[in-house]
Amino acid sequence: MIDELSNLGWRYLLPTYRQALGNCYNSTTMKTKTTLDPIPLRAQFPALQLEVGGEKAVYLDGPGGTQVPQSVIDATSGYLSHGGSNSGGPFLTSHFSDEITSAARQAMMDFYNARRPEEIVFGQNMTSLTFSMSRAIARTWQPGDEIVVTRLDHDANISPWLLAAEAKGVTVHWLDFDPTDCTLRLDSLPSLLNEKTRLVAITFASNAVGSITDIKRAVDMIHEVGALAYVDSVHYAPHGLIDVQELDCDFLVASVYKFFGHHVGVLYGKYELLDKLTAYKVRPASNIPPGKWETGTQSFESQAGVTAAIDYIASIGDSDGTRRERLVRAMASIKQHEMALSEHFLTGATQIAGLRVYGITDIENLENRTPTFAVSLEGYTPKEVATKLGEEGIFVWHGDYYAVAVMERLGLQEKGGLVRIGFVHYNTHEEVDRVLAALAALAK
Repeated sequence: MIDELSNLGWRYLLPTYRQALGNCYNSTTMKTKTTLDPIPLRAQFPALQLEVGGEKAVYLDGPGGTQVPQSVIDATSGYLSHGGSNSGGPFLTSHFSDEITSAARQAMMDFYNARRPEEIVFGQNMTSLTFSMSRAIARTWQPGDEIVVTRLDHDANISPWLLAAEAKGVTVHWLDFDPTDCTLRLDSLPSLLNEKTRLVAITFASNAVGSITDIKRAVDMIHEVGALAYVDSVHYAPHGLIDVQELDCDFLVASVYKFFGHHVGVLYGKYELLDKLTAYKVRPASNIPPGKWETGTQSFESQAGVTAAIDYIASIGDSDGTRRERLVRAMASIKQHEMALSEHFLTGATQIAGLRVYGITDIENLENRTPTFAVSLEGYTPKEVATKLGEEGIFVWHGDYYAVAVMERLGLQEKGGLVRIGFVHYNTHEEVDRVLAALAALAK
């Protein structure tokens, strides 16, 4: 069957597949309208020009890491070509590195809408930053204290807290999600909170099934009992606007390689907390935020790319106003385009026998999910589906994507997890057609 379909190829099925679906892919019939044109934006991404078997590759692996525009590449190579040095020195190249860091901190302050650049901390990645913060925050815990983690989170926002709780004799409570639509059961959160609760680690959006959490509502409940809110926004950051002042979260963390930049993590923390908590660091290091939290020599070339990545996103919001204002407009445009892609995908997915989509599937509720879809196809393992799509130049992930608790809750961890199809703003409706046609070919 696999060999026959490989010989057939998705491209021969595509016209028939479109005809069978009639006008459901006509943009005039779509409920979700979009004004973002991805074509000129795609031209800025060298990797998107890759071909497999004479056809342009389709990058649907964005939840695992997006591609980068030329401006990010140029910023990185520009730093290295200029010649840099470690920070804090009384000479030109050290001053240059300090300026790179300062610009990146300002860019991320605008992206998060933080109050001041000193609330921005750089690290290797979200996982490393969270392990570091969990160790520091846990120093304030006592045996008998309690924390809450969720089953919807990536394991990087679960395991650090489980290990810290075990070391300190702290009780862990789990907030569940509804397996029918994979949305977090925030209504159950109050029952897990009390005067002993010290922290709640919670996801902004699931990297596995795309569900978005009402973080503002969650933070309000968490603060009612005097606990801290630690938010994982890694998956949400490419898809929606972040405003830490509006959310009032205590900490929020993301990784820039998920939104068109480098492999570098960025933590927001309220300044008073960053200042008060004790950091694990070497003795000569600064005791003042954010430096007290940034261990070792930073990747200055990556920080140059951070600024370029934020400026790229802001450019989608045109050239008027402050960078934050442009980011607000850009994320609104990105959201609408991605909702249109989601509607496009879900409409076609219902036509494929044996294809199951996990998470929110109601096209009237697309604003509460990212364009990330976990699917299974009857008769195939997730690895078989991902491998077949990869042979056709369609890049998707399979497995648990470190969302171990999600797969365990769905009873799929021992079955190889699911196939993850993730769209970002540079994806097109034609690419949605291609993955649907390829899945339809497998289903036949």
